[in-house]
Amino acid sequence: MTGEDMTKTMLPVTTKNIKHRHIKHKKYAIQGFHSIRTKLILIMILMMGLTLLVFSFLNYTLLSPFYAYSKASQLEHSYQEVSGILENDKEYTKNGDELDSDSQLDLEIIGQNSSVTIYVFRVTNFWGVTNYTFDYPRVSDMQKRIIEDLTQNYIYGVDGTDGHGQMGGQGRKLIRQKKAYNIYKVYDQHMGSHYMELFGQTQSGAFVYLRTNYQSMNENIDIFNHFIAYAGVGVMILGAILMIFVGNSFAQPILQITEIAKKMSELDFNVKYPVKTQDEIGVLGNSINMLSEKLEGTISELKTANNELQQDIEKKTQIDEMRKEFLSNVSHELKTPIALIQGYAEGLQDNINDDEESRNFYCEVIIDEANKMNKMVKKLLTLNQIEFGNNQVTFERFDIVGLIQNVMNSARLLADQKEAALYMVEEYDPIYVWADEYMIEEVVTNYISNAINHVEFEKKIEVSIKQTHDLVHVSVFNTGKCIPEDELDKVWIKFYKVDKARTRAYGGSGIGLSIVKAIMDSMHQQCGVINHEDGVEFWIELDTSNRDDNEEECEITIA
Repeated sequence: MTGEDMTKTMLPVTTKNIKHRHIKHKKYAIQGFHSIRTKLILIMILMMGLTLLVFSFLNYTLLSPFYAYSKASQLEHSYQEVSGILENDKEYTKNGDELDSDSQLDLEIIGQNSSVTIYVFRVTNFWGVTNYTFDYPRVSDMQKRIIEDLTQNYIYGVDGTDGHGQMGGQGRKLIRQKKAYNIYKVYDQHMGSHYMELFGQTQSGAFVYLRTNYQSMNENIDIFNHFIAYAGVGVMILGAILMIFVGNSFAQPILQITEIAKKMSELDFNVKYPVKTQDEIGVLGNSINMLSEKLEGTISELKTANNELQQDIEKKTQIDEMRKEFLSNVSHELKTPIALIQGYAEGLQDNINDDEESRNFYCEVIIDEANKMNKMVKKLLTLNQIEFGNNQVTFERFDIVGLIQNVMNSARLLADQKEAALYMVEEYDPIYVWADEYMIEEVVTNYISNAINHVEFEKKIEVSIKQTHDLVHVSVFNTGKCIPEDELDKVWIKFYKVDKARTRAYGGSGIGLSIVKAIMDSMHQQCGVINHEDGVEFWIELDTSNRDDNEEECEITIA
């Protein structure tokens, strides 16, 4: 199975894949009775209409009896006040004198405040003749005769009813009966109106006749009912308009949340509901926002997992390609030395040259090519371990100046054979860095060996160290031919050779710089190459420590 086939097989469903699926969204046309706004308006109108009906029913059925009860209670209260005023007037009570001015003023105030007409009078009977004496108010002869006609039935004990409390010939109905007074509902045929009357007698012997208009109540009820009818229609219209705005205030957030939910279904999580209230709509909007954030986080995790899977697939594909390339390069690199070893070994077997010198030469070639193969295999194993993370990188603090000097001392013999000058540009004090000492030694060794193999012209190999605040820049420069600019980035590729003939001449395999790159990448440090007019410079950068030299070393191991 190829990498492409594995990608097709293992690739999970992503948001992009989801978006390409045909998800049909049903569009709901919220109209008519399905609309919350319409339902609220209808409910409001029905509630208001029902309220008006109930109120009108109670008005027509209960208001009139309640008003009659209230009027009767008002008459009773007025009677009690009038009786109290009469009893407090001692001269009037004991001697039968006229009411004093204060008592008359009090009676007038009671009449005005309660809208009750008050009559206080005495009745005497001489030889069958009834005589009325009015103590309050002063009345004319005509008024006196009217009052006499209205009260004579009360005085003589005739209530004017048919025995069942209904209006009889006198148009009178008994409402409330007490020991000291009676209250009647009267229809005055002359006036064409209904009245409430109270007739009683005080302890002083004076008669009290109270009368209040009852017809106004019926007129008020009619006026009130008409007002309620007109006002009700207006209130219902105003309520309907108000409910339109109220309905919109409820419906608009719901429609907005619906639109957000639709965008969420399309994997668009940028739109959030602006929560402005703490009511149920606000709680719903906040829940939608939380759901959007969680879905976005889940989608993000899905993308991350998918990306990691894709990277794993790409890495596996890359490993397969590297394996194929590795086998091809190794086969190519081993082909020549194996052929030489085989050719010279066969020559020895066939005794092509019988002299000792020739046999020694053949043996030296075989040994040399075997050593080259051994070195190449060791380097390949090292590079393979580094690239696949099988090696351990141990960070420790060491003197980079001392390490470079040791490597230079080891390589000085080879430099002398090439008649090359290997030196540091100046004397350096100890500089401590954090890195894997063994690996850095390998890097410096490869840089100096590469410089020795390619040194030309003046044959100078210069090692320089530059220290900044937190970095050390180590460079190895050799005079010679420059690397073509288009090949600078390729020198780190294993088995890559700028000058294949020359590389073969000194036994190079094209692996040394690849090992340098792999080592620096494993420690997350930088390396590079720079062309100069008279040569080539290879460099690396290492972290320094700000601690004193006497501090304990700390090792950090990265598996």
